Amino acid sequence: MKISSRFTVAIHILSVLAIQKDVLCTSEFIAGSVNTNPVVIRRIIGMLKKADLINVTSGTGGASINKPLKDITLLKIYKAVNVVEEGGLFQFNENPNPDCPIGKNIQSILELVLLKAQDAMENILSSFTMNDLIEDLNNKINI
Repeated sequence: MKISSRFTVAIHILSVLAIQKDVLCTSEFIAGSVNTNPVVIRRIIGMLKKADLINVTSGTGGASINKPLKDITLLKIYKAVNVVEEGGLFQFNENPNPDCPIGKNIQSILELVLLKAQDAMENILSSFTMNDLIEDLNNKINI
């Protein structure tokens, strides 16, 4: 199973807002960069706004980042767009055979390992900020 694309699209949205500061960043404008429907962008923008990561201007439209880029970790974005529930990155078969010794015990054996794997991933996401990504992105754009 893949992690929802909302996470990478949210990072793309924040990148557009960070780099295109002098442009009115409407959902239509951002959708052009992401190459998706503006409705998808508006849905994710709503999640980012609810998490207090961005501001959305009524009337004329457009969005802007609400916090310093160094304060926005990838983990905050990951959680803002509800990619997975707490401890829910890995899914188990809901109906293993209880009469089978493997089916009866496999989940309890795997659960701790997979929770540790999710914790490790989330620790890595918490160590990177949007500032890190924007610096790298600007370097790549300006090559």
